[in-house]
Amino acid sequence: MHPVDYIIFGLYMAGVLAVGYYHFRRNKNKEDYYIGSRSLKSRHVALSIVATDVGGGFSIGLGGLGFVMGLSGSWLLFTGLVGAWLTAVFIIPVIKKVDKQQAMFTYPDFLRFRFNNKVAAVAALISGIGYLGFTGAQVLAGAKLASATLIPGAPFGMDPVFFAVLIIAFITILYTVIGGLKAVVYTDYFQWVILLAGLLLFAIPLTLIKLGGFSTLTANLPSEFFSLTNIAPVEFFNWMITIIPIWLIAMTLYQRMYACRTEKEAKRAWLIAGVFEYPIMAFAGVFLGMCARVFFPEADPEMGMPLLIREVLPFGIAGIVIAAYFSAIMSTADSCLMASSGNFVNDIAEKYLLKRKPDEKTLIRLSRFATLLIGIVSVVIAVSFTTVLDAILYAYSFMVAGLFVPTLGAYFWKKSSSTGALWGMLGGGTLTVLLETGAVKLPSALASTGISSVFFGILFSALLFITLSLKFPGRA
Repeated sequence: MHPVDYIIFGLYMAGVLAVGYYHFRRNKNKEDYYIGSRSLKSRHVALSIVATDVGGGFSIGLGGLGFVMGLSGSWLLFTGLVGAWLTAVFIIPVIKKVDKQQAMFTYPDFLRFRFNNKVAAVAALISGIGYLGFTGAQVLAGAKLASATLIPGAPFGMDPVFFAVLIIAFITILYTVIGGLKAVVYTDYFQWVILLAGLLLFAIPLTLIKLGGFSTLTANLPSEFFSLTNIAPVEFFNWMITIIPIWLIAMTLYQRMYACRTEKEAKRAWLIAGVFEYPIMAFAGVFLGMCARVFFPEADPEMGMPLLIREVLPFGIAGIVIAAYFSAIMSTADSCLMASSGNFVNDIAEKYLLKRKPDEKTLIRLSRFATLLIGIVSVVIAVSFTTVLDAILYAYSFMVAGLFVPTLGAYFWKKSSSTGALWGMLGGGTLTVLLETGAVKLPSALASTGISSVFFGILFSALLFITLSLKFPGRA
């Protein structure tokens, strides 16, 4: 990269950290820190949702999918369109009415209202652990981008990606510990305007010019790369069953629902977010991955797009686009860290570990300390995976299998009971972990279908939830 790009990157990151520090000085209580004083506008929240959901992890993962399968990789973010619009129509009208009465802070707060404290605590534990994995995926995404663009080598003979993990984790954890939801949302909004402009106005056109036009792309890639059917039905099903339900159980999304001033603002934010995910970001990401395959056919698929940005974009533009990608990664990571921190502090420590309720300043200090510890654990998770998309889908599978069915029941089934919800969560999440790790194996006939283990976890969760809700009704 040109020295100008490093200067632009440094100034950009300094600006993002300055916004975080500004809101750090203004955060006076837990409501400021976790849900932005319940005063955010729909346009800010909409792009923050996209930044948090897509972020650097899915951005790098999308490029990898475009590299290996072409336009059909865009179906990954079709899940975002479906999930966002279903949430706007069915979930937000319910949750905003309850929030108006209960002044909630977290996703488990809703389950506490609908069921009891035990269910909320188990949900907080599953959600907190799941977001640890998701944060690790974002750190790995940042490391892959850094090792391909900013860090020419690593000291002491270290692996470049591992070295980049340490650097990205340090920056991300620092920003997260001092920030709050307002800082996250406002920087997300600005970063995604810059990122989308960089991709649509510069990265894609300049890449096509350097390729010699669209005809060069079609001549150098298999014809199936330009079809939306170059995907196995079972893979499409696995993406749908793993990712769409996350919109019902994501702590980061509940925080933004609570942060919106009104139900109307929240619904508008989710509808806008869906369109930005699919088709806009979906096709931009996979298309650049396809171009990267032509330029760097031997590269790691998920390294293709970062290499493309480094080699194709002119100096100055490259610095801005890379800085925007890093900002998206940081924004997703800090949202996930805050979600995990909120689960452990608000839903577990406050309710079960602290003998008396601390004052607001003590709570904020405790939240920041918890965020720091969670960030350190996320680094361990990041170095345990080599593929960003795998890390994301593992985290999603664990959360979805345990939480989706009981949460669905909490909204739409009057006979849902606390006993059913508790064992549905424990059973679904546990079975999925056992299947993913190989401790339990499916019968060969089922295993040969290629269906994700999360599907069987959801079925087992539904069986427990429905059976025990009917046998043991009520909240006890």
